[in-house]
Order: sequence, then structure tokens, then C-alpha cells
Amino acid sequence: MNSYPTHKPRPMVDLIVSVILPSLILMKLSGEDKLGTTGGLIAALAFPLGWGLFELVKYRKFNFIALLGLVSVLLTGSIGLFELDNKWLAIKEAAIPAIIGIAVLISTFTPYPLVRAMFFNAAIMDVDTIKQKLEENNSTTMFENRLMKATYFIAGSFAFSATMNYVLAKWIVTSPAGTEAFNEELGQMTLYSYPMIAIPSMIMLMAIFYYLWRSIQKATGLKLEDLIVKK
Repeated sequence: MNSYPTHKPRPMVDLIVSVILPSLILMKLSGEDKLGTTGGLIAALAFPLGWGLFELVKYRKFNFIALLGLVSVLLTGSIGLFELDNKWLAIKEAAIPAIIGIAVLISTFTPYPLVRAMFFNAAIMDVDTIKQKLEENNSTTMFENRLMKATYFIAGSFAFSATMNYVLAKWIVTSPAGTEAFNEELGQMTLYSYPMIAIPSMIMLMAIFYYLWRSIQKATGLKLEDLIVKK
């Protein structure tokens, strides 16, 4: 049986490969005296696309978010290479987080809610002990309600991302696709999206997870070290 390495998050590498390098290529190397508009766009998109494919192949683990990221890169490339109307870029930018948010909501009607799978799972939490304490304290219903609220909060954070992505794309990218100006504006949009959208979204998610931690502690009476799986 083949064994594959465990995926370890590398946020700085992800930021450099998926945001900084593509943005610099689009803004600085898209001129006709350098890579050209098509060459610059292909070179910029090659970094996040190649990195995403590398991680999917290396770790052999289906990742819904990573897959959407790859689809997003391919759609961006198609809009630029086929010189489609700019409105499709704004729609695409809003569609990716919107799809994730809708998936989070829909998952609550299935046996595998995404928020529960992400947060309340046996890989990181001592689920059996927590469930036992919830039953002892008659807090199961209260905890389930908090978990549902967290689901709505997370869906709301993705709605925020979708709205901001659309506004940012309409505001910055105004030049026709297939031009040097379009590539430069696409690079600017990619750079601006990190401080204006990605960081606020991460802060929202951290606040939601903290809310869940506090909810579990209040419902069970357990300390933080008692909630985490001991390895």
C-alpha cells in the first residue's frame, strides 16, 4: 500500500507562489518588449496552477478548496487568452467564494456538515470525551445550536468575500482583456485582494473558531488541553 506525506500548511510559500510572483509578472513583464500580454498572462498563471497541481499530486488527497483554486486560475486564464468581456472576470471572482459558502450551507442537510468535519473531528478533538461531557451537562442541544450559528457565520464570511471580490474586480480591471493594461490591472487586483479580502476573511474565520472553542469549553467545563487529542 502506497503511503503519501502528510500535508503541512506553508502560508508564506503559498503567498509568494500564488499572489506575489504572479502579480509582479503581470505588472512588470507583460509589455511587448518583454513577455508580451499572452506570454505574461501564461507565465503568471503557471505559478499558482503548477503549485496547486503539485500539491494535489504529491499528497493524493482531494481538497475541495484547492480544486476550486485550480478552476479559478484556469477560468482567469481563459478570460484573458480568449479576450472575453471583463464582466466575466468579476462574475468569476465572486462565484468561487459564493460556491464555497453555498456548499457550507448545503452540507448542513447532509450527514457530513463541512463545519463539523473541519472543526469537530477526531483528528484534532477528543470527540468521545466531549460528547460524554455534553450529555452529562445536558448541553448537547446548546452546542448543536452554536455549531449551526458558526455555520451561518462562515457562510456569511464567504458572502463577504464574494461581494468584495466582485467590487474589487469591477473597480480595478477596466481595460479590455488581452491587453498589457488588462494584465497590469489583474496583477494589481491580485495584490489588493490579499489585504482587502483574504486577511479580513481569515480574521473572521479565526473569530468564528474561537467562538466554537469557547462554546465547547462552556458546554463541557473542560479545559483547552482536555479538548485536544493527545499525540
